[in-house]
Amino acid sequence: MNGNTATDFRNPAYVRKAGMTALQKELGAVGAVYFLRQFENGKGNYTEERDRLLDGITFDELMKNVRELDKLNG
Repeated sequence: MNGNTATDFRNPAYVRKAGMTALQKELGAVGAVYFLRQFENGKGNYTEERDRLLDGITFDELMKNVRELDKLNG
């Protein structure tokens, strides 16, 4: 991964290796792992779960809850 050579970013193996090297250099091994964890695949059906959780809640109730949480978090 030399800056003086042609780079083939279409090669997935190269891009993964270069990306991991950059992450580890900038964040360290532990930081790189925490960063990568942010992009894990979710499970279930977000739309169905959201609809179930928000069923019957009005916009005003939602905003009231947001404001209450905002107060708690300072």
